[in-house]
Amino acid sequence: MADLQAEATRAAGAVEYAALGKSLGELGLVKAAALGERVTVSVELPSPFDRDDLVRRIEQAVRTSCGVREVAVEARLRVQGRAVASDDPIPGVKNFLMVLSGKGGVGKSTTAVNLAAAFARAGAAVGLMDADMYGPSIPLMLGASGRPTSSDGAHIEPLDRFGIKLMSLGFLLEDDKTAVIWRGPMLHGALVQFVQDVSWGKLDYLVVDLPPGTGDVALTLSQKAPTTGAVIVTTPQEVALADVYKSVAMCQKVHIPVLGVIENMGSFVCPHCAHESAIFGQGGGQKVAEFAQAPLLGRVPIDPAVRVSGDGGVPVVLAAADSSVAQAFVAIAARIADVVTRIHYERKGSLAEVKQPIRLPVLR
Repeated sequence: MADLQAEATRAAGAVEYAALGKSLGELGLVKAAALGERVTVSVELPSPFDRDDLVRRIEQAVRTSCGVREVAVEARLRVQGRAVASDDPIPGVKNFLMVLSGKGGVGKSTTAVNLAAAFARAGAAVGLMDADMYGPSIPLMLGASGRPTSSDGAHIEPLDRFGIKLMSLGFLLEDDKTAVIWRGPMLHGALVQFVQDVSWGKLDYLVVDLPPGTGDVALTLSQKAPTTGAVIVTTPQEVALADVYKSVAMCQKVHIPVLGVIENMGSFVCPHCAHESAIFGQGGGQKVAEFAQAPLLGRVPIDPAVRVSGDGGVPVVLAAADSSVAQAFVAIAARIADVVTRIHYERKGSLAEVKQPIRLPVLR
């Protein structure tokens, strides 16, 4: 029996974790197999995506190697986290992800909302911070309303929608037509509160939707808490790239790692004749990726469903999960998770530890 247990552990450990090109055993993600009515293998997953495929391959490997029929895989999610200092204002947040562009109108908020929804749908613990103080659109795009509360008078409880913890200045305004007319110090103060006074709790990913430009907001946030990295959003045309290059240069100057580039509004496929039109041109995302020396994470097509779902308060990733545009967002979120895992692996030289089971996504 001990030999069977060892062989099951070895077989599971030989399965490759594709994102890093190493075996699960090399990464320290397989725990000892247990024997009972069936062989049970415990494995830790650093990404909430591709769970089913990995579990299937582990089951097949153990069945083949051990000659047993019944194999159960207990998969637990353990997302890798950034280094946290004693004075970190959000110690429970494993990854602090900025979504930025430098250019307005390229779909940063849409991207941030759908990435957060994709992470949550996959089973990760997720928060979404709306740092676009002058144009907070997250409440509308997620159909969230109400005012944050405080149980202790010192910390703000974020709202919750679709299993995503939310904070936006939009929740604090009298109505959605109220203008925010602030100078820099007031903006800085609100951002600091959003980071250190909101009870974000334990999160695998905190996604931050940044405003256009390369000024106060990005600088304040990057100085307040160690940032895992930035995701750059662009559209293909040259007039957008001119500003997007500046956001990449800003990240490089203030030492924010660029995780990758997303090309939004890449093409439009006519629903009547299936002709594909590159309305905003082609290749812009690749140009920015080359400039940033970062991967092109993916291209998101133009699809009216994105607008419909955003106006309706349900992200397209949830409202039309089988659509090509939703699948594009999910694939990009999975690539971001892989890039984050690789960054932490290279920083620490290993992956190991934890006890957080994969949760079913909560839709509300």
